[in-house]
Amino acid sequence: MNLFVRSNPSLCLHIDGVLRALCFSTDTTAISHSLNRRISMVEDPMVPVIPVIEKWVQEGQVVTNSDLKHFIRKLRKIHRFSHALQISQWMSDQRGHNLSPGDVAVRLDLISKVHGLEQAVTYFNSVPESLRGLEVYGALLNCYAHYKHLEEAEATMRKMREMGFVRNVLSYNVMLNLYYQMGKYEKIQVLMQEMEKWGICFSNITYKILLNAYVATSNIEEIKKILMKMEADPLVSIDWYAYVVAANGYLKAGLIDKTLTMLWRSEQLISGKSARFACETLLSLYTAVGNKEQVYRVWNLYKTKGRSLNSSYLCMINSLLKLDDVDGAERIWEEWVSIVKFFDIRIPNVMVSAYSKKGLWEKAEAFVGKIVASGIKIEASTLDRLATGYHVRGQMLKASETIKKAISISQPGWKPNVYTLAACLEYLKGREDVKKIEDPLKILKEHCHLSSVSYDRLNSSIIDKENLCARALDHMEGEDQALNGETPAATEFEDKDSAEI
Repeated sequence: MNLFVRSNPSLCLHIDGVLRALCFSTDTTAISHSLNRRISMVEDPMVPVIPVIEKWVQEGQVVTNSDLKHFIRKLRKIHRFSHALQISQWMSDQRGHNLSPGDVAVRLDLISKVHGLEQAVTYFNSVPESLRGLEVYGALLNCYAHYKHLEEAEATMRKMREMGFVRNVLSYNVMLNLYYQMGKYEKIQVLMQEMEKWGICFSNITYKILLNAYVATSNIEEIKKILMKMEADPLVSIDWYAYVVAANGYLKAGLIDKTLTMLWRSEQLISGKSARFACETLLSLYTAVGNKEQVYRVWNLYKTKGRSLNSSYLCMINSLLKLDDVDGAERIWEEWVSIVKFFDIRIPNVMVSAYSKKGLWEKAEAFVGKIVASGIKIEASTLDRLATGYHVRGQMLKASETIKKAISISQPGWKPNVYTLAACLEYLKGREDVKKIEDPLKILKEHCHLSSVSYDRLNSSIIDKENLCARALDHMEGEDQALNGETPAATEFEDKDSAEI
């Protein structure tokens, strides 16, 4: 079979494509591929994966250290860190595998992710000096940076300088990103000068960290300089995201023309798998600029590039609602309903939220009625937003009835808009004409959505009753932003070369 594959290049490419499409692919043998499949089925991180490998060996099958390292790489990529760590430890503890500096670096990273920084440092201190090379110190630096331990990261960087380990861009990117994350912008400049002194070339990651730092400080001149350097650097391939970051900076400074120029340049570089995310980003930024014409243009262009996903419809509807184009949002909603295969509750929720913010409770009510009439199961989060709409317009009887229903159909762990709930409790208190309505707080407690402290706080009316309508709307808007996502601005950068340590 192997000979047949090697002698048929087209078949080889086809098989390779199929294997790469699988979560756990491998280029070794059919046997190791079968073990891959067994490992992939152990999805629960609390279930140990080693018994699967041991059973495989007991069956008389072979698994090499190369196979095991391959499994570790794949597990790390899909964030199954606990299982990757188990295999790493099994290799050395049960198989007698002598760890290389690269193996140590990977284990250090895994221990940090699974057990925390303290245990990672303890492990590092147990590693013999002979194994503490660039990879291991780089992994330790990553650990400190991930947990934002600035002093320890700086001390590690100093040690790496002393040992001659910082003549590459990876460690500098880690420190630059840490300084950016922690707002230590003055230290970024010092590190840049050090890189120039040692002749360390900037990478794409370096430039993007710097761009974001200058956007955060509204340093327009430095944004221009970084873009010019990126465009002139033959070793760097500038992408759409760099211009988006710059557009954010110009928008923040109120420079609309420059913002639009950056967005146009960004659009020219969109391609491949990033197209959906890029177009959603452009929609959000054109919305922030207030340019509805461009929002529609990008949306229509995006739809010609293939199937639109729920997240894209959510982004477009959200954009139109922010631009006060409710009619347009309703048209996009109708289009989505006509093609949707997997119902996404966030999309109707954002519509109900919009109606509620505008006090259009009748429209919100009719909208929820349409959803119910279509046979779609309504969720507590949708009714919660409808209750807030009633609350905003002073329809407290309806608000109380609706929030009670929302609580009654909710899943464990869900919590209502606490400010609308507080307003309903205040309304119900001592009113003879509404005693037929069961106390929502009682239902909430029975559904185990509130801690005893929260229950007592609400029940004792300790919650601040001032401006409950405004606070309820703010709370709802915050929830929508958390679910929908806002215009991306880089917060953490991962260099592809350092991801595998």
